[in-house]
Amino acid sequence: MTAHTETEALRQDALRYMFPHRRGWIEMAEEGGPLIAVEGKGIRITDSEGRSWIDVNGGYNSVNVGYGRAEIAEAAREQALKLPYMPSGTTTEPTIRLAEKLAQITPGSLSRTYFVSGGSEANETALKVARAYHRRNGEPGRYKVISRRNSYHGFTGGVLWMGGGAGVRDDFEPAYPGILHAPQPVSYRCELGGETPSECAALCAKAIEEMIEFEGPESVAAVIGEPVAAGSGAPGDEYWPMVREICDRYGALLIADEVICGFGRTGRMFAVEHWDVVPDVLTLAKGIVSTYLPIAAAVVRKEIADAFGGEENKLTHTLTFSGHPVAAAAALKNIEILEDENMVENAATVGAYFRDQMQGLMGDHPIVGDVRGLGMLLQVELVSDRETKETFPEEAMLRARLNEGFRKRGLILRAAADTMSIGPPICITRDEIDEIVHAIDLTLWEVEGQLGISRMT
Repeated sequence: MTAHTETEALRQDALRYMFPHRRGWIEMAEEGGPLIAVEGKGIRITDSEGRSWIDVNGGYNSVNVGYGRAEIAEAAREQALKLPYMPSGTTTEPTIRLAEKLAQITPGSLSRTYFVSGGSEANETALKVARAYHRRNGEPGRYKVISRRNSYHGFTGGVLWMGGGAGVRDDFEPAYPGILHAPQPVSYRCELGGETPSECAALCAKAIEEMIEFEGPESVAAVIGEPVAAGSGAPGDEYWPMVREICDRYGALLIADEVICGFGRTGRMFAVEHWDVVPDVLTLAKGIVSTYLPIAAAVVRKEIADAFGGEENKLTHTLTFSGHPVAAAAALKNIEILEDENMVENAATVGAYFRDQMQGLMGDHPIVGDVRGLGMLLQVELVSDRETKETFPEEAMLRARLNEGFRKRGLILRAAADTMSIGPPICITRDEIDEIVHAIDLTLWEVEGQLGISRMT
């Protein structure tokens, strides 16, 4: 059989037996998918027919150290050969060492970790910790959680309602009780009318305070947000210090969701460090092990975790794969690579170069309305009119045109509506960034030509 024949057989099996991620199998089939990846190195993967692709999003903004790191695979292999799992009521050395390492590298008094399998479970754990903590303190009425509109905290039953738009939640109603949504501090489209990042940040933080006062502080358990969001970027510098102070004043816990932006992606080990803010709970996944294996964590400040000490005062929460020793061993090796190879610094310096190059496209491409982000987590917003910030009508088929152009040029990058989220492995080089920007540049020229859009003068 030829590689093409074998690939087509696998593709048909995928279309017949699998639920694709957030896509329909009919749509995928019409596009000739799914692409079947067989191996990878650095920022590139090779498909089942031998074609090389650049993974512009590094998995799900998650393959931080890049593909093909044999050291991580070997660490997992060694642990699996010694002990692949553990008896009930016990733990293992790599799990303990990983908890200790997280206590060392996370800010402030964040020091006690509950391990889970993925980011959704980490945020579900944070939700449970917040509500249970207030019950321990004699405030069982604190059950409401304030999130932000158009945020993303996962797809499991509770956290689904803390983010996303109505379209992704409609099938799963009724809504989880007590979830509230405050404005997202995106200065490019500030819903409260802020005209600068600082003004938008202050207005959006103040909106959280007003929401707490309206709902009654005695009913609010926590505020959750992504310090740097994949879809909206970093807020003005005033935002997170203000939100931290508001939470302290009204007794709500602050949960920082760093499932995407943690472990170097924004140019700091953890994004909250850009503002010297220490959350009460820090949720981590993806970059903790560069998604080589399923592991994630909710790290809790000592002052909060101590509420669960005592013989009859434990946190009632159990997951079979929590603290899995093989995944923990892989995560330890992944963090070692991040530190030894200065990848956090690379994300800061090379990420700034990436952002500059993408902003440079605005001079030639009138459809590029905004380029924002920190480190190796960038967002590009596309508009039909830069002055009014009007988006493209559905009949323009902008997303389909862009995605076809990216595929043609060997980029694994999918535009979502009028935005592109970019988050490659943070080991990326300047030459590789130039290659990506060139391919995006050519695609934008092509799409603008198809839409009859002239070059800016």
